[in-house]
Amino acid sequence: MAEPPRSREQRIADTMHHLEHDVDAWLATTDSQRPWLVPLSFIWHDGRLVFATDESSRTIRNAKIASRVRIALGATRDVVLIDGDAAVAPSSDMSDAEVDAYRRKNGSDPRGWADSILRVSPQRVQAWREENELRGRTLMRDGVWLSTPPGEMA
Repeated sequence: MAEPPRSREQRIADTMHHLEHDVDAWLATTDSQRPWLVPLSFIWHDGRLVFATDESSRTIRNAKIASRVRIALGATRDVVLIDGDAAVAPSSDMSDAEVDAYRRKNGSDPRGWADSILRVSPQRVQAWREENELRGRTLMRDGVWLSTPPGEMA
C-alpha cells in the first residue's frame, strides 16, 4: 500500500536533496531526427544544473540545435523530472565556485577531461512517488518554484 502523498513543501525538500546529493542524472537532448539520452554527472549550483562533457558529443551538438532538455533524477518510484533551458560554454568558463563544487561532489576537475559544460536552468520541475502523488506533481512552473525551497528566501 502506498504511503500518503507528500506535501508540496516536502516534495520540494526531497527534490532539493536529489539535486544536492545525487551524483548522476539522465539527460535527454534531441536534434531534428531523434532523441538522445545519456547518464552524466552533475552539480547543482546557483539554481542550475551543470554537466561536463566533450564538445564533440551528441549531447552538446543537440543542445546547440535545441536548447530545451529534460533531466531525470531518482528512481522510478521517487522520480524528479526537470525540463530546462541549456546553455553551452567552454569548460574553461567554469567559475572557481563551480569547479570547487564539482570537485567536492564528483572528485575531479572537469576542465581536465571535458572541453564543454552545459548549464541547465530549470523551467518546470515535477516529482512524484506513486499514483497518489500525480496530482500536485508540478513544483516549478516557468522557472518559478510554486513554494519556497528550503534555505531560500521568498
